Amino acid sequence: MNAIGTIDRPLTHDPKKQAPMKAATAEPAGSATPDFSTTGANDSRQNRTREMQLIPEALARAHMHERMREADAQRPAARLIAARRMQRRAERASLRARRALAMAVMQ
Repeated sequence: MNAIGTIDRPLTHDPKKQAPMKAATAEPAGSATPDFSTTGANDSRQNRTREMQLIPEALARAHMHERMREADAQRPAARLIAARRMQRRAERASLRARRALAMAVMQ
């Protein structure tokens, strides 16, 4: 059981340097073979990991962009509502002033 590169005692503990699990061959599965090149696998694994880590950030950015777009769309509507409210208030004040003037002139 002290053979180098067994499943219980792998040649290396770094999963990037280990060959993927294969069908039963002469060598123990999971051992690092010198003729097996993992550069492409390492690059794709690292890119996939980087992409996976950036997904929440991209989702948050998209969510924030959507909220900003909604806020920009609501701003003119809010201004219009406020302008109408102020116009009604000004009209009521104008009517009160006319009544007060009419009452003052009548007496």
